[in-house]
Amino acid sequence: MSRLMAIPGVGLLTATAILATVGDMKSFRSGREFASFLGLVPRQSGTGGKVRLLGISKRGDAYLRSLLTHGARAVVNFQIKHRNPWIDHLLSRRPHNVVIVAQANKMARTIWALLAKNRQYDPRYQLHAEAAA
Repeated sequence: MSRLMAIPGVGLLTATAILATVGDMKSFRSGREFASFLGLVPRQSGTGGKVRLLGISKRGDAYLRSLLTHGARAVVNFQIKHRNPWIDHLLSRRPHNVVIVAQANKMARTIWALLAKNRQYDPRYQLHAEAAA
């Protein structure tokens, strides 16, 4: 549980709710599948080879989705003052609430990665991966 609470925006309530609801994270093949389980991915509609992305699907667990969204709102509002390049880039081209849901999706994928692969949270993981490549 402390591994999850190291993620910005995830507190005790969110961590315990995720662990109690999901149990074994290896039942999901990917972080996207876990985010889809929570209803944090865009709904798709289309015919004839043209796919339109709509709003979030809202088909998953509403309680976990709301906890992650509230945590993401806190992270985005904090990062506005402390400048996160990823959030700044999204805010320059998308509405505020869309950025919040994108952050919640990112948090869900991070949670999946930590629990499925049995790792610790490292806020500089992307920097380490780019340096190794």
